Amino acid sequence: MMGLITKTDVVYDTAHQLKTDIYYDDSIPGRATVIDIHGGGWFRGDKSKDADWAQRLVAGGYVAVVPNYRITPDAYYPAPLEDMQTLLAWLKTQDLPQQTAVVGSSAGGNMSVELAIQTGMPAVSLSGILDIDDWLAHHEDIVAEEGDTSGFNSTASAKINQDGHNDSFYKWFVTNYFNGDSSQWEAATPVHRVSEKTGPIFLANSLNEFVPTSGVLQFAQAMTDHQRPFEVMMVPGTRHAKGYLDDVFNQTMLFLDAHLEK
Repeated sequence: MMGLITKTDVVYDTAHQLKTDIYYDDSIPGRATVIDIHGGGWFRGDKSKDADWAQRLVAGGYVAVVPNYRITPDAYYPAPLEDMQTLLAWLKTQDLPQQTAVVGSSAGGNMSVELAIQTGMPAVSLSGILDIDDWLAHHEDIVAEEGDTSGFNSTASAKINQDGHNDSFYKWFVTNYFNGDSSQWEAATPVHRVSEKTGPIFLANSLNEFVPTSGVLQFAQAMTDHQRPFEVMMVPGTRHAKGYLDDVFNQTMLFLDAHLEK
């Protein structure tokens, strides 16, 4: 990509030594900063795995910021969300476009929606984990089991969890996020906090994938109830998150362009 500059491992939180990568094109001014939050079930993943999405955002005229955040077992809910607030405060001190949006996949999709709720910024969520308390309440009979996580950080995100439902593993990593504290499930379920101040949101999911569609449908209803703009795109099959990025990428860019000032 002509003019692409990548700054890696820039510290944004000295207290926890959290780092971010920054992507931009030095030949054109980025009109806004897009935070790209990686997935991984809050227990794995790394910012480097979203270099592909970040570069495509830069090609679309944006500056991309891809942060790491605390993951289990070093930290649990709500630590990753607190890290995103630290990142936002840090971004305000940087020589970057101050107009901001956020994209994310899977656990990162959950966190992108949380930022839309908390700040009003536009958000894109691919297979965001949105239905937490209701899903867990209706799946008490599912035995939580950790799946095969070997090679995760060396495998492209688009190749992981692409085979459809795996409720035992899904339940394991969702409950793992709370370190066994079920009293946090409701507070961590974004749909309960949608308000008239929630930012516009683009929600995508596959129809028969790893993350249940119930979260998208519930969230769409909440956005409707509060008269907040949103878009939903359901794609066929079992692909998860970045596994269908090519299918929804143009629509996500149109969404960002529509909700960010040019």
